[in-house]
Amino acid sequence: MAENPGSSGETPVDIDIFVEAGDWPAEAELARLVDRAVAAAFAETGASGTSELSIVFSDDANIQALNAAWRGKDKPTNVLSFPAFPFPKGGKLPPMLGDIVLASETVAREAALEGKPIANHITHLVIHGLLHLLGHDHETDAEAEEMEAIERAALARLAIPDPYA
Repeated sequence: MAENPGSSGETPVDIDIFVEAGDWPAEAELARLVDRAVAAAFAETGASGTSELSIVFSDDANIQALNAAWRGKDKPTNVLSFPAFPFPKGGKLPPMLGDIVLASETVAREAALEGKPIANHITHLVIHGLLHLLGHDHETDAEAEEMEAIERAALARLAIPDPYA
């Protein structure tokens, strides 16, 4: 487990990274991707305060079990977010944001299908998961448009193409 206490100095978040399972880039590369993604998301949302965040890099089997247990969907997915506390969009950060879990096989398959570098897809999914922890959702068209606009802007900060284009 790597701990990156605000390692880039750009975010008010202490980030713990845990590679649980799956075929992922080296942990140092994952830490770099996560730091950049979190900094870009915070720059776009303006969330304030200090907090903690856990990011788990796992595999399809583990995420399928989580998805079945917590969402009633017995299938793997690319990313799941588990907020530690309810967070009103735009509010002060809670002491702990929560957990983001990514599944290696699904992430790799999606990146290959979409013809994008795996690093770009990981970055996008970390931003997406973090926005859920920051109170954003995509249950309605209006919510989806708002969330996707923030994702696009955060990714543009990192010179990553629009994943929704």
